[in-house]
Amino acid sequence: MESVGCNCVQETEEAKYAKIAEVIEEYKSKKESLIQILHLAQGIYGYLPLELQQFIAEKMNIPLSEVYGVVTFYSFFSTKPKSKYNIRVCLGTACYVRGGKKIVEKFQELLDIEIGKATPDGKFSLDVMRCIGACGLAPAITINDEVYKQVNPDKLKNLLKSLK
Repeated sequence: MESVGCNCVQETEEAKYAKIAEVIEEYKSKKESLIQILHLAQGIYGYLPLELQQFIAEKMNIPLSEVYGVVTFYSFFSTKPKSKYNIRVCLGTACYVRGGKKIVEKFQELLDIEIGKATPDGKFSLDVMRCIGACGLAPAITINDEVYKQVNPDKLKNLLKSLK
């Protein structure tokens, strides 16, 4: 089954759950496919709330704790609805050493939010991640999975304006 983009607004809850049930049915014979199922489910639903994790656990006949453990271990998965612009700052060793922490602080100042939170209008959210594999181009961030390399805190204000 190919990856399905989030049609979160256009579809009903029942339609989303039906699609996720189809995904589970296709992959559930292989227990090691949990990450694949979660990835596709997040693509369909938009995020992985506890109720959806319970649904997946029941359909796969595995403990909720196993599903929850995978969801909370991998930074790709989200248990909360995503903002229009999901900003993630890399704090892997190279990015941290080259100013990643200053980038986080500048985003917090400009957006007036803490890590793991979203702006009141739901437009921006801010998270950190361990490594995005762009160490030679550090510091790096992603915005909706698009990588921005050699980010400078002084240019963040203009970057945010370009997104608005």
